[in-house]
Amino acid sequence: MNLLSEKEKKSKMKKFWVNTGNKKELMIAAIESGADALLVPENCTEKVKELSRTKTVSVDGDLKLGKEVMIVEIRSKDDERKAIKLSNNKEMKYLIIKCRNWKVIPLENLVANKANPCELIAEVSNSEEAEIALGVLEKGVDGVLLNTNTPAEIKKTRKVFNRMSLGKVELVSAKLTEVKTVRIGDRICVDTCTSMKLGQGMLIGNSIKGFFLIHSESVESPYIATRPFRVNAGAVGCYILTLDNKTMYLSEIRRGDDVLIVNQDGETEVATVLRSKRERRPMILVEAEYKTRKFSVILQNAETIKLVRKDGKPISVVKLRKGDEVLVYVGKEKGRHVGVEVDEIIEEK
Repeated sequence: MNLLSEKEKKSKMKKFWVNTGNKKELMIAAIESGADALLVPENCTEKVKELSRTKTVSVDGDLKLGKEVMIVEIRSKDDERKAIKLSNNKEMKYLIIKCRNWKVIPLENLVANKANPCELIAEVSNSEEAEIALGVLEKGVDGVLLNTNTPAEIKKTRKVFNRMSLGKVELVSAKLTEVKTVRIGDRICVDTCTSMKLGQGMLIGNSIKGFFLIHSESVESPYIATRPFRVNAGAVGCYILTLDNKTMYLSEIRRGDDVLIVNQDGETEVATVLRSKRERRPMILVEAEYKTRKFSVILQNAETIKLVRKDGKPISVVKLRKGDEVLVYVGKEKGRHVGVEVDEIIEEK
């Protein structure tokens, strides 16, 4: 599992800036997309503050253009040398790089030669350029400044950040060894502020040995409306894998918490919990094996609760049979204390 730790995330958090000018529709789109800062003309900061507390980059903004933030346009090798020199100025906080012709090589050279904390912000015109800039030399620039007149492009670029922010979870296919009904119990639904898509869900397990990918209620059904914001996660005492490779009991989930959303390819994003809902329901025990590792999960016994097959398609728990294969994340051979991995042996049965 290569999710970034909290320390790594803070050190590698990419900045998403948008050049909105004084256009209100762009400001709104950028704010709604979670932009870290808006580049605006002088005397426009108050206009932004009427909409949001988002930072502004301007001569009179929260980040002072020409002092904390400098802009360099690279048209030649001399411009590149100037930019490298500025990026190593200890007084500088941010350096916006405009590359008119060569889009990648100057950024690679700047990333390779930057030694001080000054953050490099690459100007881009679309999401494709943003993805390239954020990945140069595998390290990437520290952020991008999106220069567009299209609100849709702002939202599209935001998705690039969502994909790149946390890394991936390594999912494997495990064979089911037992599927059986158990007594009525308390189960938890986790409702989020995010509409999940086909293939997305959360990682839930009875033990730290393994976590099943429990699909969101985003699948169409003839009997009940879809609830793509929800994962009917499992029994109240199950673990949920959260950010920073930590776990929580489902009973501990509260509104405002951040939870990890994972898709069938292991790609991750973060969602905010709107509510958690506990109800008494019939339950089902699902056990699986991967190589020599065995693990299980207890879920509500109903058609809308689904795991994910090895081909990436959801399958209802009521259709599960021995020998079926589903996607799981195999935990490390370590114990956990209050959700954090520790080097001790803990046996869970």
